[in-house]
Amino acid sequence: MTSVSSTSTTTTTSTTSSTKSSYASTDPSDIDWDGLIEEAVNAKLARADSIETKLTAAETKRAAYEEAQSLLAALATAAEALRAPSGTLAADDDVFRNRTAYLTAVGDVTAASVVSVTADTDADVGTYELKVTQIAKAHRVSSADQTSGSEALALAGTITLGTAGTGSATIDVTADMDLAAIAEAVNAVTDETGVKATVMKVSDTAYRLVLSSTETGQTIEATDGGGVLESLGVIDADGNYADELQAAQNAVFSIDGVEMTRSTNDIDDALDGVTLHLYAVTSTDESSSNAVSLEIATDLSAVEEAVSAFVDAYNAYRDFALAQQTTSSDGTASSDAVLFGDSTLRSINTALAAALTFSIDDTALTTIGITFDDDNKLVLDTDTLESALLDDLDALEALFSYQFTASSSDLQLLRRGTEAPDSFTIDITADADGTLTGASVGGDDSLFTVTGSRIVGATGTIYEGLVLVFTGTESASIDITTSRGLAERIYTAADGASDSSDGTLAGLIENLSTKESDYQSQIDDIQSRAETYRTIITARYARIQASISVAESTLSYLKALLAQSTDS
Repeated sequence: MTSVSSTSTTTTTSTTSSTKSSYASTDPSDIDWDGLIEEAVNAKLARADSIETKLTAAETKRAAYEEAQSLLAALATAAEALRAPSGTLAADDDVFRNRTAYLTAVGDVTAASVVSVTADTDADVGTYELKVTQIAKAHRVSSADQTSGSEALALAGTITLGTAGTGSATIDVTADMDLAAIAEAVNAVTDETGVKATVMKVSDTAYRLVLSSTETGQTIEATDGGGVLESLGVIDADGNYADELQAAQNAVFSIDGVEMTRSTNDIDDALDGVTLHLYAVTSTDESSSNAVSLEIATDLSAVEEAVSAFVDAYNAYRDFALAQQTTSSDGTASSDAVLFGDSTLRSINTALAAALTFSIDDTALTTIGITFDDDNKLVLDTDTLESALLDDLDALEALFSYQFTASSSDLQLLRRGTEAPDSFTIDITADADGTLTGASVGGDDSLFTVTGSRIVGATGTIYEGLVLVFTGTESASIDITTSRGLAERIYTAADGASDSSDGTLAGLIENLSTKESDYQSQIDDIQSRAETYRTIITARYARIQASISVAESTLSYLKALLAQSTDS
């Protein structure tokens, strides 16, 4: 036992001597414990740095795809206005269906002073001669002069007012009411009577109550109970209006020689889809040559704006596409060209370029004033475009829009697909009751399904997306011819790439978003483990420091004992 103890003592002494020697040159208080911890933790985080690089690359690429998606969606929207055919649900968005009125004075009139016109989408195109011999006016009557508008009139009774077109109501008048109070009472029931009242100050000592019909062409009907209206001078002893400022009258006008009468100056039922707003007469004599030539036609300004918007939207995307093709001085891809060499972007660019080469007969982009610059961006010559709009609008429309022609008016296009052939014959069958029972092409009845009056292209066939409406009652074979114009082709390419639900770019963006989430999860996991490691080694180093502190205290004690022994 003594031998074991001696060996143990020798070992301890040796260790102490070694420790003393080590700390003789390094003060433990000078050790950067926090630095040691950070170095150890950073070593654990090193892998997160490489994943962070991947995350940043994925985010940058996704942002580039999203920018492309946004620019292509804007291009699809611009193309939509130029590509929609009539007879579809999208007809209201078709700029070629927008209508406007062009007014031309005939004789000694100013057209804009006589009438203004609004035309609904798809109103019938045509030119008409408008003559106005009388405009509609509201009925207005006045009281006699009253000395004050705010002093009690000491009149009591009832007033019953109304118009034939609205209704009537009875108003109680009391002795304490002044002229303003009577007007307020009349106006409180205007919605029921069609009559409104105004107090007019003629002079400092003269005020009048003026009654007006709210609608033109309507005569005020008044019943006096208790002599209130007679006392005010609105009616005379015979019950007639004492001072009729303006008699009610209807508008009288003619369109292409057909005379019409309306109670209002805002006329929306003379021409389908057209509203006339009459302001003045062309002449009180119908035989006068004075007139306004009214042309309802396609709104050429709207078409020009749509074409310009289309050019701008394409060029905005083209700028983006060019930026993705730039190279640096050493011939490698520029740092900003995130999608350099991207196959999806290349396919989109190819489809758009092919669409822009479309022509029909002798009409192409160049013939309407659109050319390409050195970067293949579009350049618009507005003078040439305006000439094309005036000279041959139909040709310009055919160049841009989808055209649908059926050999029978019983068949209408409701919705179009993207793969149907340019021409085909559809055989439609109906039973003895006129109910639609089937549709086929070339004897194949699996290409369409029938629902009520609708003929729907079957999923998975080239007719998918095509929806027709048949209004006939007998079986028929109908020839169909279609043409996918330039805007239709651009729309198909741009929307197919940018659609937020099933577009090409949407899938890529979703995949990158998933990758980003995975990368972030990995980073978060590494960081979490690193922080756990930080906690562990912080505690470990704290114990080491505590041990060093105890050892230093023991060493000091031993030194003191040794010094005391030496002195003795």
